[in-house]
Amino acid sequence: MELEIKQLVMAIKQIAEEKNLPEDVVHEAVEQALAAAYRKDFGERDQNVSVQLNSNTGEMTAITSYDVVEDDEVENDAQQLTVEQAKKFKKDAKVGDVITETAKPTTFGRVAAQTAKQVILQRIREAEREIILGEYEDKIGTVLVGTVQRVEPRLVRVDLGKAVGILPASEQIQGEYYGVGSRIKVFLKDVERGNRGPQLILSRANEEFIEYLFRQEVPEMESGAVEIKGIARQSGLRTKIAVASTVPGVDPVGTFVGGHGTRVQSVMNEIGDQEKIDIITYAEDSQSYIKNALSPTEVIRVEIDEANKRARVIVDQSQLSIAIGKAGQNVRLASKLTGYELDIESAEGRDKAATEPSEKDEVEAIVKPVEPVEASTPTQEPAPRQEVKTEVDEKPVVKSKPSKPKRRDDIEAGLLDAIDSHGE
Repeated sequence: MELEIKQLVMAIKQIAEEKNLPEDVVHEAVEQALAAAYRKDFGERDQNVSVQLNSNTGEMTAITSYDVVEDDEVENDAQQLTVEQAKKFKKDAKVGDVITETAKPTTFGRVAAQTAKQVILQRIREAEREIILGEYEDKIGTVLVGTVQRVEPRLVRVDLGKAVGILPASEQIQGEYYGVGSRIKVFLKDVERGNRGPQLILSRANEEFIEYLFRQEVPEMESGAVEIKGIARQSGLRTKIAVASTVPGVDPVGTFVGGHGTRVQSVMNEIGDQEKIDIITYAEDSQSYIKNALSPTEVIRVEIDEANKRARVIVDQSQLSIAIGKAGQNVRLASKLTGYELDIESAEGRDKAATEPSEKDEVEAIVKPVEPVEASTPTQEPAPRQEVKTEVDEKPVVKSKPSKPKRRDDIEAGLLDAIDSHGE
């Protein structure tokens, strides 16, 4: 198999038309392929070879370049020449010159032809990808409709028509199933250019995806009558949206919910019914905003520490679990939405702490003066009563377990010993 250069020149226009690429892009790819083929057949792998291809005559000119260096500075024979070697090509050659050698091959061998074919295919694929992705750069921040092409452990590949985007695991809705061939809406998050070429990064888990879906369902957003002030989302579980109205008399929450909940239901149908959406009214006042963000919790009061961006929220004991939410979900999203770190406390707990005695008072109440017990005879007056003062520190009282009752003979023996000692 030999590579006919004239036939390749004639095929450039055909390749450009079939691939929908500019002709100069294909022409450049062919020149790079011919340079690789020339190094394979006539030169060395590290040589600096460039090719000029005449589209009219079909002639190819291969130009090999060498740098002229000192004798002791030669590091690569394929790219450098000494002064003596350079004078064979140029009589007045000196250090720093660039010597070029030209050749005009007409055909290549089988191995070189195969190399040229691979380079052409690779360069054309890269050119196609660059042009297509250049079109998608204008669509960053929009929602596209694609088809699931392949499901991999850490990502899902989505065919968007002209290009294939990737949906990483971090951008997928938690618990959502992606079947090959199913059509889904995806948010074009970014176009990343790396070593493996540019990639379309897609998302279904970010807040912008929710905002875009509502924008499609709420035409009042286009006119500016209502707007979204903030979104906090935990994809697959819960989303909180703060909305406001710029027109007096317009209910922003009702506008987003829609008649019989049709608008919000359309969004939930796209992201899945397992993800709940809370639409709350935005307020300039921080206390009111925090109360609204904790919906459906009934908040008693809010104490705000502006310096540390913290807020203490007091709720009824019955509302405590609602305020916190499952696994802290409600308070976490409310904190993200408002920008304050929220501490939830029950009103009963605060009142109880204020009225109940302290631990020290309880300890002092437990310890009382102790009266000593002494055995005495009927003829002797009882010993004067003494008070035993006990010092108690502020540590909790540790109650020991009750001892086992003594046997009767042990009790009688102890009593006799006490009488004998008293008599002495």
